[in-house]
Amino acid sequence: KVVTIAKSKKFRDHHRKVLLEGHRLIKDALGAGAVLQTLFFSTVGHLKELPEAELKRANLVKVKFEDIKSWSDLVTPQGLIGIFSKPDHAKMSYPAAQLTSSLPLLLICDNIRDPGNLGTILRSAAGAGCEKVLLTKGCVDPWEPKVLRAGMGAHFRLPIIANLDWESLPSNLPAGIQVCVADNKDSGARAETASVLRGAGGAGSAPGNPKSPVKSKPEAAPEDEDEEGAASVCVPELATQYYYENWTQTPVAVVIGGETHGLSPDAFHLAASTGGKRLVIPVVPGVDSLNSAIAAGIVLFEGKRQLLWRHKPEDEKKFL
Repeated sequence: KVVTIAKSKKFRDHHRKVLLEGHRLIKDALGAGAVLQTLFFSTVGHLKELPEAELKRANLVKVKFEDIKSWSDLVTPQGLIGIFSKPDHAKMSYPAAQLTSSLPLLLICDNIRDPGNLGTILRSAAGAGCEKVLLTKGCVDPWEPKVLRAGMGAHFRLPIIANLDWESLPSNLPAGIQVCVADNKDSGARAETASVLRGAGGAGSAPGNPKSPVKSKPEAAPEDEDEEGAASVCVPELATQYYYENWTQTPVAVVIGGETHGLSPDAFHLAASTGGKRLVIPVVPGVDSLNSAIAAGIVLFEGKRQLLWRHKPEDEKKFL
């Protein structure tokens, strides 16, 4: 059953249970109020670092380390595996430091299917101080073991709302928020960036208003792509600007597209309906698109920089 919980999303969803492995992850989960049902441990010493009150309410099962090793996906298991009730973000108690550092910045993951990428993205979102993360249907299950490992405790630092369809997604966004999409596949923007960096046009374009605004033209999807990314779907054009220019005047949500299909037409429609923009991460011509997790880190921390700058006293800005 332990192995099944770890590997089967269907089982996790049906029984509302998740598996967490290792001291760090289990301790973070308990600290956030996640309910521990059963804890498998190989030595009593493993229990000393965990809160005693939480352990008293759980079933503690001592097993051989060889058993845990056979259940674990880790190369070097720690000898500690916990079965938890599937956490409900509305009932979690997130760390005070995380709440005080929270910014009016949200992340929407659009069809992120690689577990390592999603876990890394969640870790970046927690580090940047995102208010919450929304996962659309098609994203990998955030409670998949590889996502949990890559997330390094991010699941217990900020709300993560999964399995949302695009129709219900707006109800999970604050009123007045602007939705922007992150991309780095715009050849026009890349060419302009190169000319600006070489000194063409003097000081370059003003923030938020490129000299020759590039209209959003998502690449056509391959013919063998599935329905959700069909090439025949019409997408709205968005005003395009570089990610390092000002885009945080209002509370903002950033959409990061998946590794295979990129941004979905629904993402562009949502952005258009909120007056959002397309944020281009310029790369050297000939270089393929950036990894989704890298793109998320770049855009989120730039958003954080802009938001913190906006709230700095004017006298401090003079020295930065």
